[in-house]
Formats: sequence, structure tokens, C-alpha cells
Amino acid sequence: MPTPSVSVLELGPLTIHFYALCIIAGILIAVWLGDKRLRAVAPNAQNVVGDVAIWAVPFGIIGGRLYHVISSPAQYFGANGNAVDALKIWQGGLGIWGAISVGAVAAFFAYKSQQKKKELPSFAIFMDALAPGILFAQAIGRLGNWFNGELFGRPTDLPWALSVPVGLRPDGYATFETFHPTFLYELLWCSAVAIALILWGKKLAAGQVFSAYVGLYSIGRLFIEIIRIDQANTIAGLRVNVWVSAIVATLALANYLRLGRSSAKI
Repeated sequence: MPTPSVSVLELGPLTIHFYALCIIAGILIAVWLGDKRLRAVAPNAQNVVGDVAIWAVPFGIIGGRLYHVISSPAQYFGANGNAVDALKIWQGGLGIWGAISVGAVAAFFAYKSQQKKKELPSFAIFMDALAPGILFAQAIGRLGNWFNGELFGRPTDLPWALSVPVGLRPDGYATFETFHPTFLYELLWCSAVAIALILWGKKLAAGQVFSAYVGLYSIGRLFIEIIRIDQANTIAGLRVNVWVSAIVATLALANYLRLGRSSAKI
């Protein structure tokens, strides 16, 4: 698998980054699918997802960028870093944990304001409706990493290995030509989890779909993080995102079980 030689589209004075296009496409699909799923359980919820997204999306992007910068400070504030680069979101770098947490807080307040105008289901059901679309958005966003030539894993000679130009290879890996396409692994994992939630989510209690999304995504991300070789802070020899994935997965799956028990008692 080759790394794309072009990551931008030049239209006169306008420069369009493919990474940004992937993010935008993912957001549009997430809003469309979330709206369709919410209206299936609440027919009067027209335009609710779009109205909430106006607040949740920008706050989610800000949260995602903050998490990325905080978890990789040397890249921007180290000896060879440039603090201004922290603002260059088109070059890649969004931490999903920050995006989901900050975006969810913004969505909560925006949804509550909508509930005052319409008779809408609980926020938990709203988040359940969004979960598969968010996963598909994450999957599409990973294509942006492919165009940027980033977020690949250890060297490998597997048939689906990614060919990386010398200039994009990390320090110490200049002699290796092909690497694990970890962005592709995450794309496939997100898509598989999204499809599973769509197929079996109707059998779950309110809030369980979103908890399953967070938990299952985190499990997959944990193993993907172990393969990645891009620069990252570590704790006890493990990447910070490995620890975060393990903690978030544990909390999400514990909440999933709690919601299931609570539902069974009703």
C-alpha cells in the first residue's frame, strides 16, 4: 500500500487539505446517520442532531486538539518544537478522548435546550443514536492520516504493509521501507463496531450503545497503540494512550454492565 504523494488540492489561491476533507465528510455522515437513528425513536426530533452538532462539533475539535497537544507536548514546546504548530490542525493531530469528552459536554447542554422546546427522549438515548455515526466519522478521519503519511506502526513485510517515503519515517527507522498501516486497522475496527451496534443495539438498554462504543473502541485502540511508533509520552514504559485506553475501556464496560442490571430490575 503506497503513501499518497499528494495531501492537498490547490484551487488557485485556495489550498484544500485532504485531512480536513476527511474530517468534514466524517462529521456530515455522523450527523446524517445520527439524525436518522434519533428520528426512528423520536419522530418529532427533526433537525435536533444538526442543531446540537453546531455546538458539539467545534467544541469536540477544540477538545481533540487540546488532548493531542497536551499528550504530545515535546512536538510543540520541546527543543525542536514550534508552539505555533499547535494551531495547525490541518497537519493532523486530534485526540479522540478530548474530542468525545468535550464534545459530549457541549452536546449535553445543547440537547437540554432542545428538550425545553420539544418532547425528546433522554440524553442517553440521544447519545446511543449518535454512537455508530461517530464511529464511521472516526473511520473516515483515519483516511486523513493516510494522506498525511502519519500514524503507522512498526516495520512489517505483510502483504498489506504501508510503503512510507524516507522523509516521513521516524528517527531510527530510515532503513525500513514498509510499516503496519495502523490507521487502516483503526478504520476497519471502527467500522466493524459501528455495524455491530446498528445490528444489535436495539436489544440494549438506554445508554448501553454509547457505553459499548466507548468500551469496544478503547479495546481496539489499546492494541493499535502498542503497534504505533510515532512519538508519544510514556508512563512506566507504555504510551499514555495505552493507559488511557485501558482505563476508559474498563469504566465504559463497567457502566455498560451497570445499565444492563438497572434495566433488568425495571
